[in-house]
Amino acid sequence: MFRSDNVKKGIERAPHRALLRACGLSDEDFDKPLIGIANSYIDIIPGHVHLREFVQPIKEEVRKAGGVPIEFNVIGVDDGIAMGHYGMHYSLPSRELIADSIETVVEAHQLDALICVPNCDKIVPGMLMAAARLNIPTIFISGGPMLAGEVNGKKVDLISVFEGIGQLKAGNIDEKQLKVIEQHACPTCGSCSGMFTANSMNCITEVLGLGLEGNGTVPAVDPRRELLARRAARQIMELLKRNIRPRDILTFETFDNAFAVDIAMGGSSNTILHLLAIAKEAGINYPISRINEISKKTPTLCKISPASEYHIQDLDYVGGIPTLLKELIKGGYLPHPDRITVSLKTLREIAMSAPDADGSVIRTIENPYSEEGGIAILFGNLAPEGSVVKTAGVDPKMLTFRGKAICFDSEESAIEGILGGKVKPGHVVVIRYEGPKGGPGMREMLSPTSAIMGMGLGDKVALITDGRFSGGTRGACVGHISPEAASGGPIGIVQDGDEILIDIPNRRIELLISEEDFKRRMESFVPKYKEIKSSWLRRYVKFVSSASKGAVLEA
Repeated sequence: MFRSDNVKKGIERAPHRALLRACGLSDEDFDKPLIGIANSYIDIIPGHVHLREFVQPIKEEVRKAGGVPIEFNVIGVDDGIAMGHYGMHYSLPSRELIADSIETVVEAHQLDALICVPNCDKIVPGMLMAAARLNIPTIFISGGPMLAGEVNGKKVDLISVFEGIGQLKAGNIDEKQLKVIEQHACPTCGSCSGMFTANSMNCITEVLGLGLEGNGTVPAVDPRRELLARRAARQIMELLKRNIRPRDILTFETFDNAFAVDIAMGGSSNTILHLLAIAKEAGINYPISRINEISKKTPTLCKISPASEYHIQDLDYVGGIPTLLKELIKGGYLPHPDRITVSLKTLREIAMSAPDADGSVIRTIENPYSEEGGIAILFGNLAPEGSVVKTAGVDPKMLTFRGKAICFDSEESAIEGILGGKVKPGHVVVIRYEGPKGGPGMREMLSPTSAIMGMGLGDKVALITDGRFSGGTRGACVGHISPEAASGGPIGIVQDGDEILIDIPNRRIELLISEEDFKRRMESFVPKYKEIKSSWLRRYVKFVSSASKGAVLEA
């Protein structure tokens, strides 16, 4: 018996069958499982523009394997296009809408299994949250990464354009040069070519066990991507036959593995937010402090753009995530290598058939970039619930930094201050009221961080925020500071000229004022209220949790 028999079996379901016939189903189809295909095709996201065609072979293979493909669409937000203006308020909230909409379609129509076709930003984690919540057989097949561009023999990508604005402001390039970078940075469809949030999450689906090997790295325009899609479509039927569901795969140990690989590959800091949210949907209480335990003993073996000149296509060329897994297992750094995946192989089995590390794109355990991982959680009086920094993107001499605060209560005012020359060497830029509630929506700070780098201040200035960063951010940038200013967090009491200590090796972030002054400021602190016109965003603010809990909606 299939779940979908609830809508297609028995005399009482004659009206339902009549409606299904209008959709093209036949008598034969009523004896087959209904396989949902959540397609995130949309015309305004480069990682998704090709998914209308990409999904066709998936549907073909489902039919060949004895299922009935039921394609439906979900929304998407392109963080790069939404960046730096009002639209970014909607990016993180869209993750919840995606999860809710998939749940709605699957449960309303009693679909038997699910193929998720995401690619970018919040779409991947939104679909992963839905998969964990629904707990029906599910497999992920992303649209694949884009290729890097090239200008004058040098690889370029989206971050090159963002940083080019700062270079223009600093007088290092002119508008003509910036336009050339703009024209060549994104040469194909696919998720942006560095280890930004989209590619980080697509790679992590392999480690979570919900995506087949290659899901995160095979380029969108590579013929192997279609072969992988067809294989995923066949595999969902096997998962359904065996009744293997996401919560059989997503255990506490699985999230240990995911964080270990994320840390080893220098993934986006946003992955912390999303993995915590996915764990919650899977019924797992994963403490953010545990990430430091894993990071302390996991070496950084990869640095992909924006942390180096390498791109996802280079990672794919040398063996992708399976090769990284192989190297981690060799050194005993993957906590639980025998976790099962949708391939019905364990991570260890997948790794053992992968090529050896090349030593450059994926370094060996004997020659890591660093003995510790590429992501760290900082605690202290500024972040009692924690904060996140992508250490893989930090200049070594900035790992410990002490500077004077210059405070901004919005991203826009910070950008104006940075580009206007208010930010000087030795400053710690404080951007607050940009958290889940305060933003609202916890906007990404790629524009200010890129401006800092482009103006040549990356090794002289730090930035902290209760907002978050794009996966493309690099530099001494600490985000997700919790509690946020809008919830009465200490970041709200920082004043211009206050000294701030960022001590990444010791996982500390401190406001260096006396305990008496700290207590006095906190007692008199009244968070600012931001008028929100959108009824959806007002609902979001009412229910969204702290970034330290994944910024999920709590009923």
